[in-house]
Amino acid sequence: MAGRASIPARNSALIAMIADEDTVVGFLMAGVGNVDIRRKTNYLIVDSKTTVRQIEDAFKEFSSRDDIAIILMSQYIANMIRFLVDSYNKPVPAILEIPSKDHPYDPAHDSVLSRVKYLFSAESVSQR
Repeated sequence: MAGRASIPARNSALIAMIADEDTVVGFLMAGVGNVDIRRKTNYLIVDSKTTVRQIEDAFKEFSSRDDIAIILMSQYIANMIRFLVDSYNKPVPAILEIPSKDHPYDPAHDSVLSRVKYLFSAESVSQR
């Protein structure tokens, strides 16, 4: 197996959350929350006082941490920083957009779904 790149093995990875209070609290009650030794959390509760800059900073921080495997974002919040979400192209952490209590899911705005549609349409064109 010489010449193969090794994939670093971890015992665990975190799920990060950027969402409204009800959504984050639900996931925290399910055991998703984490506070590290520097008092950094793996979630951001977005309310009417949260600025777009704070959301951008949280997204950049979570997407650059090597202990986070998935970032769950409410879709309406992802729409606030759509330029960052759409330009993100790393496989880990994966970005998943979820609905919230007050904002239903809209597949037309989901960046992951649009990429999958693009890949399948490009694949079907290349097979002809």
